[in-house]
Parts: sequence; C-alpha cells; structure tokens
Amino acid sequence: MVDRGVSALSLPDDWPAHPDPILALNRMGSFDWDLDSGLFHMDAQAHEVFDLRPDEYDDHPETLAVRVPRAEAYRLDGLVAQAMKDGSENYGAYFRIRRRDGTLRWTHTQGYIRRDETGRPRRIIGIVRDATQELSESQDGREEAAEDAARREQTNVVQLTTAALAHARTVQDVIDVLKDTHGLVHLGATSLVMGRVEAGRIRLIAEGPAGSFVPGTDLTRIDEPYPMSEVVRTLAPRFIESPEEFAEGYPKLWPHLTDLNITSAAYLPLIVQARPIGAMGLLYSDRRGFTPEERNVLLALGSSIAQSMQRAMFYEQEKDLATGLQQAMLPRTIPSVRGADVAVRYRSGSTAGSLGRDIGGDWYDLIPLPGGRVGAVIGDVQGHDTHAAAVMGQLRIVLRAYAAEGHTPATVMARASVFLHELDTDRFATCLYAEADLTTGVVQVVRAGHIDPLIRAADGSCRRISLPGGLPLGLSAEFGSLEYPVGTLELDPGNTLLLCTDGLVEQPGADLDDGMRTLTALITGGPDDVRDLADCLIDVAEERGGDDDVALLLLRRRGLDTPQSGGRLQQHVAPGDPEALTSARHMIRAAVRAWGARDRADEIELVADEMITNALMHTEGSAIVTLRVLGGSDRRLRVEVEDSSSALPRRREAGESGVSGRGLLLVDLLTDVWGVEARGGGKCVWCEFVVPDLD
Repeated sequence: MVDRGVSALSLPDDWPAHPDPILALNRMGSFDWDLDSGLFHMDAQAHEVFDLRPDEYDDHPETLAVRVPRAEAYRLDGLVAQAMKDGSENYGAYFRIRRRDGTLRWTHTQGYIRRDETGRPRRIIGIVRDATQELSESQDGREEAAEDAARREQTNVVQLTTAALAHARTVQDVIDVLKDTHGLVHLGATSLVMGRVEAGRIRLIAEGPAGSFVPGTDLTRIDEPYPMSEVVRTLAPRFIESPEEFAEGYPKLWPHLTDLNITSAAYLPLIVQARPIGAMGLLYSDRRGFTPEERNVLLALGSSIAQSMQRAMFYEQEKDLATGLQQAMLPRTIPSVRGADVAVRYRSGSTAGSLGRDIGGDWYDLIPLPGGRVGAVIGDVQGHDTHAAAVMGQLRIVLRAYAAEGHTPATVMARASVFLHELDTDRFATCLYAEADLTTGVVQVVRAGHIDPLIRAADGSCRRISLPGGLPLGLSAEFGSLEYPVGTLELDPGNTLLLCTDGLVEQPGADLDDGMRTLTALITGGPDDVRDLADCLIDVAEERGGDDDVALLLLRRRGLDTPQSGGRLQQHVAPGDPEALTSARHMIRAAVRAWGARDRADEIELVADEMITNALMHTEGSAIVTLRVLGGSDRRLRVEVEDSSSALPRRREAGESGVSGRGLLLVDLLTDVWGVEARGGGKCVWCEFVVPDLD
C-alpha cells in the first residue's frame, strides 16, 4: 500500500498524457472536420503526412487537392458520403497522395462521425498516417487490392461514359456528355479539347476551361505541329507525361498553356473504320505519366467516343437533308396580303431512335386570289418520313392550283381528294381550306377531317369555331363521299383566324377537346401581335416536345379606313355543280349581313339566286358572281352575274305552269336599277340595291 501510494505521489501533473504526443510517436496526424462550416483542421503531424507546410494550408479541404489526385479524392468523397448516409459511426480507407517531389505515397485515414440527437452528422474526428511501410510489409497486398479497385473504377468510368453517350444524338450532345457528366472528373482531367476532321483540316469543336482558347487553332491543317494534328496523321495516341515533354514537342502550342498548370496530356485519335474523323485531348494538372492500365482505359474511351461521334455526324447529316426537303416542300415565302397581318410557323417532330427522320407531312399555304380574297390552307399528310413530305409537296401544289383557277372551296377540296386517291400512295391527309374576303370579312371554310379553326377577337378572347366537315383527302374519294359542306363565318377588323395541325393540340393520353381548351386559353393570354403570338405558340410546342410536327397559320384582318365602301366579293359557279351553287348562296347571305344590308337581305338573295340560275340554265358555261359596295350620294350594293354567252336576256310571259318566265320580272320589281353589259365574248347582268342603313 505504501509503495502504491509513493508511486501515486510521484506521477506528473499532466497524467494521463494528451493524445497528440502519442499520435506523434506513431507518426499519426489528427484532424477535426466541422461539417457545418466546412472547416477541416489538421495538426502539425497531419501537415507532415500530407507533405504540406502550415502556410500552404488554409483549413479548407479543397486545398488538399494539390496533394490528393482527383480520382483518389473522388473515391474518398464517395466513401465518406456513404458512411454519413447509412448511419455508420466510422470509416477507414487507404489512398494515395502525391508528394512535393511528384512521387506517390500510400496513406491511411480513419474517421469517427459525431451526430446530433436527430442523427444528423455534425463533425468528423479522425487520424491520417503514412501507410507505405505497412503495405510494403504486407507484400504489397493492400496496394494490389487498391490498384485492382482503381482499375475497376476506371473500367466503370468507361462503362458509365459509354452508357451516357448512347443517348447522344448530335455532336454537341457528345461534347456535353464528356464535359457535363463526371467523365472528366472520374479520369482526373482538368479540361477537354476536341476537333473534327473536315476537308483535310481539323476544326475545333470543344475547348475548355473557359479562357483557354489558343489563337489560330480553331481551324488547323493536319500537317501543322499540333498534337491533335499528329494523332490524326499517325492514327496513334500521344501521351505527354511532363511539362518539359510538352514544351519540347510542341513549342508553338506550349506558351499558351503555361497559365493552365498543365503537367501531362493524352491526345487520342477518333477512328472509325480505319478512318480518322477527329481527335480528342485530355489535359491534366495534377499528374505526371500514365500507367499501362490508364492508357488502355483512355484508348477504350476514345474508341467509344469515336463511335458516338460518327452516329452523331450521320444524324446531323440526315437531319440537314430532311430539313432541306421539308423547307423545299413548304412555301419559300409567304406573300404579303393587303388588309391582313400573317404569321406562319413550322416545328418538326422529334422521333426518338430515328436518325434524320424529324420530318413530316404538315404544311401551310397562303394563296392570293382575285378580288381582294385570300386562301389559307393548313394540312397534315399521314406519316413522319420523307414519303409523307413528298406527298405533302405534291398535294400543296395541286390544291394551290385548284384554288387559283377560281373553284369554290368545296370543289377545291373534292378535286384534291381525287388527286391524292389517284397517286401511287396509301397515305391520306387532313386539310382545312379557308377562303377569306378581307374587304367584307366573309370567310368560307371547308374541313376534310381536320381540327376546327379558332378565332381570336380584338379584345383578346378566343373561341373554337365548330364547323361541319367531310372525310380526309384520299379517303373521301375512295369511299365516294366527295361532298364537303361549306361553313361561313365573319372575321371582323382586328380579329385573327388561327389554323393549326393537331401536333399543337394533341398530347399523349389527353382528350382532343381538353387540348383545344388549353390552346384557347393560351391564345387568350398570348401577345397581341400575330408574329409574337405565333412565336409563343411554337415555343410551347418546343418545350412540350413530342413526336408530331406542328404547322401554324395566323391571319389577322386589319381595320379598314372605309369599312363598308369599296367591298368586293367574287365566286365561281360551275355548271352541274350543286355544291358550288350552295356555296354562292352562302357567300351572298354572309356578305349581305356583313355589309349591314339586313333590311333588304331577302330581296338581294332572291334576285341574286334568280340571276345565277338563269345564267346556268340558259348558257353552256359557268357563271362568275360578284358582289360589291358602291359609294356616292347614296350607298348601293351591286350584284353582277357574268357568263360566256352573248345572248341577251329577254322577258317572257310566264307559262301555264307558272314555273318559268318570271325571272326578269322579279329582278325588275325588287331592284332599284338593273341592266346588261357586254363583256368580251360574254355578258354581265347586274342590279343594284340602295342600302341607306349601310353604316
């Protein structure tokens, strides 16, 4: 007891000893990592382990990057993050650091994770130590295991990068995969340069980091003294293992890279089918030299990138071809229309997995017509390929020709359907043709299986115009159903007629009516200017994406200086075409109402119908009906019916049946004035009605 007491009295005051001296004796350093602030405090022994002077470290873990290679740092970060995530209390790992002289040394770390009462990690306390001797004494077993792990990690990098490249469609997609994913981080590269072989030269298509562009290298000859030129010439990779080697081998390039701290580089040819299509360079700032395993990994990566580049180049070439074909089939220019503002837009679909097939049969057209009229067309040929585009081009031209010949909208649609049916194709097409008189605002519309048009009022409100329709073009001819009903609507000054294909409306899994309501709301809240509104709608289609293409035509009727005087409307009526006669009657009725002559509407319609019927019955040709508003001391509505016969009309007594012989009598009784004019090889029967309430 006495001896024990004496021994106790002789102990020093600082017993037990502070851990720092004990750790120092074992050549261990300690650290204290505050996870909230991010500060990583190390003691003096830890500085020695990392081969850092105290003035070279600022308590931020990022500063250790000068000693910890990027691949090692990435592996350690993943290990620590996983330990914090799965609730572990500690972790341990071997890793390599690069000493001041450039040599690599094995190091071991162990950390203890401190958590708060909620389990959230707040602090990590641990040690670091030199593990070179330990691994050497274990006959490099752990080093071999670590190298195996590093090799597996590098192989995994190639697999992950290759998987990401599989989704790249364009050359820019390939570049983005390499720059924006962890591909470069995994490989430890500081920056990437990439060039593409074009006509015996190398065009720079990617360079980084920002500000590292070397003047004069955007387009270089293959025989110039640059590393990318060299690997393209020789079809062999070029590994540059030190700054000295870089400066000696490429004195023209090296002075521009000195500020980037480049210590080594790997330049790889991008070869497909024994032909170089480009080159890639990986630049490093924290390593010297490449192991055989690292070289093999980079060569495998280069092969994968070359295949992806070739696919992307083929895709862009085919897309350019498809886009050119689409543009050739659509109108090159849209003519200016007096009295209207027009905007057209087209967006190609994006069919996944089909290189260059972003093309379809959607089209628009604007056709100037006589008498201040204009024809607006929107259509969609079945399919999304070059055949659909070719059919669309033929159908657009034919429909334009029929409209320009003066046929009624219903006849134009019927003839276009017959034309498509007689083509050597199994495609059909939906279409909507609107013929507008911008002076009167009367619009005649024919639908062939197409979605309804919309009208946006001057106050911004928008409504869907439900109109009767017929079968799609091609199908109506096949089934012998060529009757296309004509709908008539009025387009007031400031109103906008909107025609579009279903790609702007339909969405997978959504009802068409819901899509139309969504589109209506979008138009209501859109810009006033038709061009801005068209941009807005096509931007929405771009954001939404989808496989279907979109065609869009907006026609806004401007306000007239003299809204009612000078109005003119014309219609061609062919013999034996009851649909044309019906269309003419619709036109007359709508024009009379639009021009404010409702009080005399019945008289005008009856007289006009009688004049048209007489022309068709008593001549062998067609009739052209013209309605116009005349100004002067009193405003008058004039009806003209022109035919190709020079025989003048004459009055006849009504027959016993009372069916015929009353035509001119009605004209004489109901009109204010009428007459006959010679017109070339034919004549024109005309009449006028005074309409004082026209304003």
